[in-house]
Amino acid sequence: MSDPTSPSDYAALLEEVRQLRLAFADQKQQDTIQKDAFSRLYSELEQYKADFIFQSEKPLLLDLLLFYDSMSWFHESIVKQEMAPDAIEESFQYLMDELLELLYRRDVTPMEPAERFHKERHRARQIVKTHLPEHHERITQVLKRGFLRSEKVLRAEDVIVARHETGSSET
Repeated sequence: MSDPTSPSDYAALLEEVRQLRLAFADQKQQDTIQKDAFSRLYSELEQYKADFIFQSEKPLLLDLLLFYDSMSWFHESIVKQEMAPDAIEESFQYLMDELLELLYRRDVTPMEPAERFHKERHRARQIVKTHLPEHHERITQVLKRGFLRSEKVLRAEDVIVARHETGSSET
């Protein structure tokens, strides 16, 4: 058996330590490069996400700004009393039409009027009694108009509904 303190064993041990240091330094450099790459990739992904959201919202926001401009003009005309009363009604209807057009461009449409209550499309905000059985679940008033997007309910219509109570018929 050789002496563990011999110069050749010592030199071999030093060479192994040197190789381990080189391997460790190389691994550390690779880890740093990988960490930097992930940081850059994460930053690029965050920027892409922010740009994507901005670009997807931009058309809607521009439409809303145009609507804001119309509302500002309408408000200023009322404050300065530049419009006749019949022109105010006409201008207000124009604003409503402009808003509906903005919604149409986003595939949002008002619900068609309905005579009868449908729980999938309506939200009963108030119940009124009726003595006529044929008026049971008839919508008596629309409080807030409902809207669809791609034929799916975006906002249910708030309504007042008639309810026939069997005990309320004549004797």
